[in-house]
Amino acid sequence: MLNRVILIGRLTRDPELRYTPNGTAVASFTVAINRKYNKEETDFIPIVVWAKLAELCANYLGKGRLVAVEGRLQVRTYEAKDGQKRWVTEVIAEDVRFLDKGGTSSGGGSEHQAKPRQDDWNDLGREVSLEDIDIVDPGAEDDEVPF
Repeated sequence: MLNRVILIGRLTRDPELRYTPNGTAVASFTVAINRKYNKEETDFIPIVVWAKLAELCANYLGKGRLVAVEGRLQVRTYEAKDGQKRWVTEVIAEDVRFLDKGGTSSGGGSEHQAKPRQDDWNDLGREVSLEDIDIVDPGAEDDEVPF
């Protein structure tokens, strides 16, 4: 079986951080994702993040920030106060990547900027020149590994 979701979109509001009774952090936010068919439409996908990643999202993300979310789709039910059975579909995030520079948030993330990770897709499509590449001479006499 396979249950993987990868989304790229913008936060519709600042993340909401809570803690479970045993002290585990959980953050929730919604990501807006545009899609084009006959006209442009937007999907609003609820995201749930746990533990340390939840605290990082609450501290560094805010409304309008561009993120990539990778995780799994979860469908759960609960009984509402009026006795009706409700269904909730959400993405449980296992990885959240901050895709823009920050500083555009309106809440918790406005005073912090996330340090970009080495593999944040910043160089995707960038032209590479030979000066950027370390060329290893296979005929070199020393057996030292160049890294």
